[in-house]
This record gives sequence, structure tokens and C-alpha cells, in this order.
Amino acid sequence: MGTFQNYKPKNEKEKYLAKAFLKLKNEQEVVNFLRDLLTVKEMEEFSNRLEMAKLLKEGISYKAIAKKLKVSTTTVTRTAHWLFHGCGGYEKVIK
Repeated sequence: MGTFQNYKPKNEKEKYLAKAFLKLKNEQEVVNFLRDLLTVKEMEEFSNRLEMAKLLKEGISYKAIAKKLKVSTTTVTRTAHWLFHGCGGYEKVIK
């Protein structure tokens, strides 16, 4: 496991975004908010990143993950960096 740091919001807009998630009470409210906030492509991309992190934690190879999710190994490497050296967000939701 990597060393995690807390991310500091850069401005009030970032704080407001984080606080917006705290107002949601269930999975459907979160899905509705994400769909309003993100494009369909962004939803797919973010879902892929979370799946990559989950597969990395399971010990699946970068190459196998790239093939399964139809992404480059560079994308898997980038996700792995944040999984192991980020702020611990992936760790929190994967558990």
C-alpha cells in the first residue's frame, strides 16, 4: 500500500462539489447526480477507472486489465499510480 495524502480543494467550487455528494442519500440519487453532471462517455471512463483499480487490487496484470477493458496499458498505469500513491480514495471505496 502506498503513502496517502489528503487532497486540499483548490477553491470554493471544488469544496461545493465534494459537499454535493454528502447531500445524496442512496445509490439512485448518486447515479442521478452523476448522470446530470457527466457525459455518458465520462461515466464510462470513470466506471472503467474504478474497475481498473479493483482489478489491480486483485493482482490482475496491467496487460490483462487493458485487454479486458479495452484501454491502453498507459491508462492502467496512470490508474495504478493514483491507487497506490494517491489520496486513498480508491482504497476507501474498493474495500
